[in-house]
Amino acid sequence: MPAPAAFWNDIAEKYAARPVADPEAFDRKIALTQSKMRPNDVVLEIGCGTGSLAMRLAPHAAQYHGLDISREMIRIARDKAVKKNVDNVSFHVGPFDQTFDQFEPGSLNGICAYSILHLLEDRQDALQRIYALLEPGGFFISSTVCLGNTWVPFAPIITVMRWLGKAPPVASFDTDTLVDDIRSAGFVDIQQPDVGAKKVVSFLVATKPA
Repeated sequence: MPAPAAFWNDIAEKYAARPVADPEAFDRKIALTQSKMRPNDVVLEIGCGTGSLAMRLAPHAAQYHGLDISREMIRIARDKAVKKNVDNVSFHVGPFDQTFDQFEPGSLNGICAYSILHLLEDRQDALQRIYALLEPGGFFISSTVCLGNTWVPFAPIITVMRWLGKAPPVASFDTDTLVDDIRSAGFVDIQQPDVGAKKVVSFLVATKPA
């Protein structure tokens, strides 16, 4: 089985060419995220992939940072920023727990985690790090695949796909578990706006207490 970074490096070009699975839901998520952002904000996106979300959100912030474990994903994201002349975005390669010691605790106004929490080895640790990096009153927004929301036996299916090199490691949990994890990290006002996404995808908005 390929390591996570190698898996995403190998599929980066195909991933970049693939259309958004649910564009209407994606647009609603972006609109809600933009509504939380202010022109002077510094925002971090973990698991930014090829930068599609960053290109939409960066114009609404003073500085936007995108982080991904895949160097090939980041290469494509940087090319997009140059072609679209988006000059307030910085892309970084590396795992979340090793890359952002450069940020002081409480220094970020918002953090986005689209399609990443189910791929992390230690979700609870990541949420605690996210909480620490945010300023009081800062926002956290996640869009997460929650395989536990359905009866479909995804775990054995994904295991086989991983052995074939067709899937990365994916954790299985439901929305209630994710909400509990976010609350345990210290967040409040946890909301689940209806964006019209599929049942297996949970879109959550949370706040660090002011």
